[in-house]
Amino acid sequence: MVSADQASDGYSAVFFMDGSNVSRQMRATEFGAFLDGYVGLSDLAETDVKAVLVDLGGDLQVRSLVFFRIYFDEEGRADSHWNVPIEKLALEGAKGPDLGAGPIRLVCRSQCPDPSFAEELWDPDMTPGSNHFQSIRKAVEANTLKFRKIEPSREEDIPVLAAESKPSEAPSDTGDRARLAQLIREQRLRIKTLQSVHRDSLSDIQREHRLEMQALRSEMSALEQKYERQRLSNEQLKTRLAERNEQYLTMQEQIAQGEEQDVRKGANSDAELVLLREQLDRKQRELELRDQKLVALEQENHELRHREPPENSVMEHLQRQSVFLVAYHAGVGHITLPYDDIESYFNNPVAYAAERCGLNEPAYREWLEHYENPVCLHKDDDGNACGEPVMRVSQPADFRAGADDRCEKHRESVSA
Repeated sequence: MVSADQASDGYSAVFFMDGSNVSRQMRATEFGAFLDGYVGLSDLAETDVKAVLVDLGGDLQVRSLVFFRIYFDEEGRADSHWNVPIEKLALEGAKGPDLGAGPIRLVCRSQCPDPSFAEELWDPDMTPGSNHFQSIRKAVEANTLKFRKIEPSREEDIPVLAAESKPSEAPSDTGDRARLAQLIREQRLRIKTLQSVHRDSLSDIQREHRLEMQALRSEMSALEQKYERQRLSNEQLKTRLAERNEQYLTMQEQIAQGEEQDVRKGANSDAELVLLREQLDRKQRELELRDQKLVALEQENHELRHREPPENSVMEHLQRQSVFLVAYHAGVGHITLPYDDIESYFNNPVAYAAERCGLNEPAYREWLEHYENPVCLHKDDDGNACGEPVMRVSQPADFRAGADDRCEKHRESVSA
């Protein structure tokens, strides 16, 4: 929770971020009103907002930053279950970048003093041109919240004698080491945040790919159903046409037999024969038209199965290998998926990983169960598992079911 705007030695504010820019600023008390549900923000309805708690010193220099997430419901009110102690975390943050008054205390997902809240936080971007720290510092310098700068008291102006420096540690050396340590911390933080951004990007790509695959499967299923209905209709038409042909042949025979006996009857039969021929020709044309439609559907089905992905889509980037889809499975490690294997992988990832290990899927699952929980699986007469820890077999091909997943006692009993 957030309490007062001004602590004994400074101020607190909350910045809302839009990309790399500060989109909204408020004092801590104002943010507290949102948390208490007194007011809402209609423009943030059903939005997961990235926000930053900014603690400032009396000199209006940044002292600590906490990068947190908060959800606003359909009425624009803050999540009533949100309970991240951002003020407490701000006091426990590790050293971060120097924003003008020495290294700040920084709390983010990659650098959280309490891991139980890490998923409620987010990592800032330190890429040039979209650096969150630079945007926050600019917003602080603009001081749109009108914080009053606290001038130091006269007692703070009294010079204090510094301890005598050791001969081997000149002031310049100490400063160089401090700057080097700060640079190393910033580079480590940047590496952590870049790794986090990479994980989020990969997750987004995989989610987009799954959605595209689902849409393609739905489209394919609809086309196959349409093709099957057309095929059944065509079969029924062929059956009716065959029946008409038989009727036509039968009538021809009847007309030939009765033509000499009754001229008048023969004339009527000729008229019926002409009518039947016209009907037969019309049905034949309908059949040809349906055959053409069937060929067109088959061509459309073929083109859909072999069409190129849309330009600038995730599938196009995967096909041209400008983007690679990487999966991780125990026993296999990271797998760069070829474009032609993507659909088979998402149909059954475990079977795909098992094939890469040279195993069938049941054998790989047995090893995976052992790898994730290496305990004895022997069960007594009552069905209770032994559960004694056993040595983990790290390679799937080396695993022997019934032996490696048994403790020494039950392995001997099995051998006996």
